[in-house]
Amino acid sequence: MRDERAIRVLIADDTNTDRLILEAIVRKEGHEVISARDGTEALEQFERERPDIILLDALMPRMDGFETARRIKALAGEELIPIIFLTSLSDTQSLVKCLDAGGDDFISKPYNRVILQAKIRSFYRMRTMNRTMLEQRDQIARHNEHFLQEQTVAKQVFDNITSGGHLNNPNLRYFMSPLAVFNGDVMVAATTPAGNLMVLLGDFTGHGLPAAIGAMPLATTFYGMVGKGYSMADILSEINGKLKSLLPVGLFCCASMVELNFRKGTARIWNGGLPAAYIYRLGGSVEQVKSTHLPLGVVGNKDFKADAALYSLEEGERLYLWSDGIHEARNSDGDMFGEERVMAAFASNQTRQCMFDELLGQVKGFIGEGEKSDDLSLIELLMAPSSVAFNQQGQTSNDQSQLAEWSLAFEVKPSSFAIFDPLPLLLSVLLEVPGLRNHSGTLYTVISELYSNALEHGVLQLDSKMKTDPNGFDRYYELRKQRTAQVSEGFIRITLTHQTFDEGGCLTIEVADSGAGFETGALTSGNIERYSGRGVALVESLCDTVEYQPPGNKVRATYQWHRDD
Repeated sequence: MRDERAIRVLIADDTNTDRLILEAIVRKEGHEVISARDGTEALEQFERERPDIILLDALMPRMDGFETARRIKALAGEELIPIIFLTSLSDTQSLVKCLDAGGDDFISKPYNRVILQAKIRSFYRMRTMNRTMLEQRDQIARHNEHFLQEQTVAKQVFDNITSGGHLNNPNLRYFMSPLAVFNGDVMVAATTPAGNLMVLLGDFTGHGLPAAIGAMPLATTFYGMVGKGYSMADILSEINGKLKSLLPVGLFCCASMVELNFRKGTARIWNGGLPAAYIYRLGGSVEQVKSTHLPLGVVGNKDFKADAALYSLEEGERLYLWSDGIHEARNSDGDMFGEERVMAAFASNQTRQCMFDELLGQVKGFIGEGEKSDDLSLIELLMAPSSVAFNQQGQTSNDQSQLAEWSLAFEVKPSSFAIFDPLPLLLSVLLEVPGLRNHSGTLYTVISELYSNALEHGVLQLDSKMKTDPNGFDRYYELRKQRTAQVSEGFIRITLTHQTFDEGGCLTIEVADSGAGFETGALTSGNIERYSGRGVALVESLCDTVEYQPPGNKVRATYQWHRDD
């Protein structure tokens, strides 16, 4: 049985004496010998036995060692098969010919046993390293192929998540060129229920997959909240909180967010860590909107600032956003494009409709064929007439795709008074109405106060005058807890009615209870005692109208909202 650890040596020599001497030397060191008497036989033995090292005589009949070496090297391909020429030739030209033919070394006759053995061991180590290198290369290639397949799938998911919304909006132009398969820059855009265009450009620290991971929660949060009418400040705060909790230390997102209001001709701009945004005015002047906030995901929401600057834009004026890949784009000499070249591009512009293409062309021309050092992202936002913008976005004031009028009645029975709070359920319904999400805090306060009054004063018959001092306040809530647990009859009925108008809508809240009622004149905001009546005043200050109907067990409040609130 063949020893797998033995070195297999092919000896090709047409002189029997020389060949036998070599075989004896090689076998004595524990190596396995394969013999050939000429070049043709050596080639056949190589194809059949695949030896580790070849000792090849230069001058042989039928096929000399030079041609044999060339053919063996061709058959071996990338595999290293060391060939040591056996030669009595000593002139330089002949020795060079041995190496040119594919030989790796040569040994002169008569043979020195010590040198021969050293050469065999040395070349075998080289062959082993070559084999290991090829195996590792193939393994890396397989892993890389697998990695690229996974990245392709992941990128499809990533693109589906981040490319939703209104990226095809005609008032929006953008260019994004990633440095890696995944882009460290992310852009999301969507239209609010009020018809405003919201755009966020983000630049995550790093490149590739690690940077793209943060883009997915950013995009899902952005699209989910914009579509439901959340304000820009709420969206920024929610994204910041998610990134802060999800991303490791050192990974954050420099970002700019813009809300274009086409009806009012305004742009609300928040910049946290990106280069200054540029407003390109009709007169040719350029106004910078510099970063005044920390990037997203750096601090918790307690310290996060989401206040944005408000700018007026005339029809035809443009707003430009870009990541630092534009400023820091480098040419072959290592020079950066820089802010001066950006300003020069605006100064030389003759046709504002071409500004986007001119700036992008200058950046690309500056970089040339050199290697990019960062992701490149550029956005142009156009202030268009409100009628054009609405028609382009499919959100005209006569759009009937949304429910315009609806009503909901909900009744709470005695067995639920102590264990069920209807407020979250009702509020979740209201927050599905485009436009009302911005008013969630106010609506919660109004409905909560009206429901509490119906329960405490109507069903439980508690007297608010008990709360004239701290002791009475405590007694009041002790009775509330007792009577809530003991009540066996009664009801509280809440009716919500909503209408939508061109500029907003109106929500009517009616709360009726099974109580005997009370003198409604005593509940006006002018008769507020120290610990009682404050809820009535609060509701009246928040609503447009509040009306108590005799005998006092039913109240109706109206709350009007506007799309731009």
